[in-house]
Amino acid sequence: MVNVNADETFEPQSSHVSRSDGDTWFDHPRQLKRLFTTEMWERFGYYGMRAILTLYLVNHFLFSDQTSTGIYGGFTALVYLTPLVGGLIADQYLGSKRSVKFGAILMALGYFTMCFGGQAAKPFATIDGQRYEVSVEGERGAEQRYVTVGTEKLLIKGNEDKSVSLMAADGAEARRVAPDKFESGGDRSSFFVFVLLLGLSLVTVGNGFFKPNISTIVGTLYDEGDRRRDAGFTIFYMGINLGSLISQFFCPLLAVSVGWWAGFGLAALGMTCSWALFQFDGGRLEGYGERPANAPANKDFVIYGCALLAVPLAIFLFWNLMNYVEPPAGSGIVGYVTSLPIMGKFLFGTFLISVPAILMWSFAKGSRTEFQMMVAAMVLIVFNVVFWTLFEQAGSSLTLFAERNTVLEIGWTAPLFAAFRANPITYYLFFAAIIGGIAWLAFWFFAWGEEPATRRKMGIATAVIAVVAFVGMHFARLGGFGSQPVYVMPAGQTQIFNALFIVILAPLMSVLWNVLAKRGLEPPIPIKFGLALMGVGAGFLFLVWGASFAGANYQVGLAWLAGLYLIHSIAELCISPVGLSMITKLSIARIVGLMMGVWFLSISVAQYVAGAVAQVASVETVGGQVTNLKVSLETYLGVFTTIGWIAVGIGVVLLILAFPLKYLMHGVK
Repeated sequence: MVNVNADETFEPQSSHVSRSDGDTWFDHPRQLKRLFTTEMWERFGYYGMRAILTLYLVNHFLFSDQTSTGIYGGFTALVYLTPLVGGLIADQYLGSKRSVKFGAILMALGYFTMCFGGQAAKPFATIDGQRYEVSVEGERGAEQRYVTVGTEKLLIKGNEDKSVSLMAADGAEARRVAPDKFESGGDRSSFFVFVLLLGLSLVTVGNGFFKPNISTIVGTLYDEGDRRRDAGFTIFYMGINLGSLISQFFCPLLAVSVGWWAGFGLAALGMTCSWALFQFDGGRLEGYGERPANAPANKDFVIYGCALLAVPLAIFLFWNLMNYVEPPAGSGIVGYVTSLPIMGKFLFGTFLISVPAILMWSFAKGSRTEFQMMVAAMVLIVFNVVFWTLFEQAGSSLTLFAERNTVLEIGWTAPLFAAFRANPITYYLFFAAIIGGIAWLAFWFFAWGEEPATRRKMGIATAVIAVVAFVGMHFARLGGFGSQPVYVMPAGQTQIFNALFIVILAPLMSVLWNVLAKRGLEPPIPIKFGLALMGVGAGFLFLVWGASFAGANYQVGLAWLAGLYLIHSIAELCISPVGLSMITKLSIARIVGLMMGVWFLSISVAQYVAGAVAQVASVETVGGQVTNLKVSLETYLGVFTTIGWIAVGIGVVLLILAFPLKYLMHGVK
């Protein structure tokens, strides 16, 4: 049996499927590799798209910071909300396997849809109620914005008091505009905005079917009390970050060098690979995640149809979010809540209802021990909201901070890029070596323990992917990559630091937890959560400290931003893989899938709040460009300082609560 305590949803239908069949992959059930690769490619698509989404909204559609981070927060919130429904549908009707396949198809379609963005929006400025077209001049990264007033072309320059100066050609101030008299915007196609929201909606609905159920299948690979479970989830989590590591390098690079469509197109190809690996699994996952024994088989297409009808609903939620109007000053908490977009009301309402409702069900249907374990799980889920609210600044405020207030030139690459310019063949030799080395390492890792025939097929597939990557770098060169004096990291690519550190540290953390567990010294789950909260706060405070060394251009060294991601990555490894494992261990077996949904619901609420926090860090832009870098830096540092200290304080509170929570968990580690 796959899980002696599981209900029908997770019970295998084939007697030969067993975790004790002796067929393992690095001392773990062999099925973990297929789930690892499926999730890796799915995360390749998601994180590749996420790396460029906020920048796409700001620079292509010319949305304001507030609108862009709001859309981003709303999108990521829905991505983690829909698993609440997807997990329930899998538990009751489809089973995990069918849900994952359907979700993968929708997500791939969503990414392909986002490739069609139309022409970039045209910037304009409204000054004292009169509209002026904005022209953009200069090379990428050093553009300047101008307005033409009468016959004179004036440079737009922001001031520290948030007023705007219009500078004449001789450098003199021709006019100063008060903050409330200057407003920037962009002329954008409503049709292509709709296409954007359609793509985002397909991804959110598809993710609801995919995300909770593949994690649930991982949980069924291990017996109750199997010490390998945490290590298995850590390895699985490393797969997530391996996919994001690769995509967060290539997707932003292609978006900058070739076009936004290329970045989203690469994400779509990654998602297609994920679907193909799961759809054509060669029987490796037979008996896992099958349809519940008593579930009717004739409702599948009804469920699929209803899922498609949810896409227009998601589009409506995005439109409502984009048209949000802040309540008047002095409205209080009641005014704030009533003015929230529908998505915000729904998210907070769902979370506030589902948590006590599940606890009441657990009290009525479960034993005393089961109820106490569920209480512990829910307390940790609430603290989980705080962690992800701050951690998920990565895709919004931290990415915009990287673009505007971070030195992205990597000086030590100057000799390499000089060789690229002098002898173009060195460019191709360099990337042939890099891509070939990565492909060989990937083949060794994934082909471990396979039969010769399977290894040959995997070798061919790896070679094809390597060739596609090499061709992509050729098109990047045609787009200008490699012609600069040094490598200038695209702002979206800075998110790669988190994935890189996770890939490096995840195996080490897995070994650490195992060694500590054997010696009886492994920290309990609440302690890990508390350390994670303190860590995410410390990361922001580290960046704030680094900003004190910013130069006259008000930009922080890239190493300080990388340091933040290093600290955040260590904190993430204390909470996220352990959190997934915690749900499968503390939950009542009959609702494991639903509890996975609640776990992702807590992240959903956090994503929405993260968008609101990022909105606080919004700065004035014209045509996507900040008007005053000093004001921008001060704004970001003010927000980062506040949330950093708040996170540290909440982490200390959780460390104090760790001891009563340990009692409620009844030995679960």
